Amino acid sequence: MNDNTTRRDFFGGAARVAVGGAAAAALGGAAVGLSSPDHLAALSAAPPAGPQVSPEARLQELGIELAPATAPVATYVPTVAVGNVLYVAGHTPRMPDGSARYRGKVGDDFTLEEGREAAEYVGTRILATVRANLGSLNRVVRLVRTFGMVNATPDFTEQPQVINGFSDLMVQVFGEEAGKGTRAAVGMGSLPGGMAVEIETFWEIRP
Repeated sequence: MNDNTTRRDFFGGAARVAVGGAAAAALGGAAVGLSSPDHLAALSAAPPAGPQVSPEARLQELGIELAPATAPVATYVPTVAVGNVLYVAGHTPRMPDGSARYRGKVGDDFTLEEGREAAEYVGTRILATVRANLGSLNRVVRLVRTFGMVNATPDFTEQPQVINGFSDLMVQVFGEEAGKGTRAAVGMGSLPGGMAVEIETFWEIRP
């Protein structure tokens, strides 16, 4: 590792941030972890991916290295392709080894910012699943729909801000147009395994 490169494990090896050279420039020269508020600010400051930048190249610019997709833990498949639409099952903030990073309620066990971090982390797990199914994120035409669920206290009303952690990451990877789709962000009394966030997505894909 040289002086121009900084590596930091993100959530126990689920993703790795490498900042140096072009990646450092894309992040304004800041070496930060995906889970930190500084990283979220850096993502917002980084230029959105244009049509000339592929999603896979954009991941490299952002310094995001995806861990392998995890296997389902119940009776379902992670993805189903019907025509040019890829349906991706709900993902929670489950680590590659199956353990849970965010178990609890937003508004009680977690702050809004921590809930947003959980949603961003779920985004990296969904990207890993999409890549595993398609072979490359470059086959994605656009994000069509996001259904975000937040395990929250009854008086918590900022579910959209929590799911923005996921949505903002998608815009950074796929661009302003392809990375935005329709969306619902709703509160839940509980989620499987007590997880703080679960997100389901639909994607338009190319052959």
